[in-house]
Amino acid sequence: MNISLTPELESAVKAKVASGLYNNASEIIREALRESLRRESENQWLQREAAIGFAQLEAGQVIQVNSKKEFLAAVRKAP
Repeated sequence: MNISLTPELESAVKAKVASGLYNNASEIIREALRESLRRESENQWLQREAAIGFAQLEAGQVIQVNSKKEFLAAVRKAP
């Protein structure tokens, strides 16, 4: 597999290897891909949770809280 990078990204990869943090460009690309996949997974989770919250709001399943302390107590009680 060959990967093409812009000159700016290629310079960044070379600088990271030169810094000694990575042994080669492949390590950097693998780490970047793992991080991208992790963020994607977190975004999917957040979208699901937001949809659930919106559905609860639409259904009137809400409680009012007046402080951060009340909010944290309510969150800790949630299933």
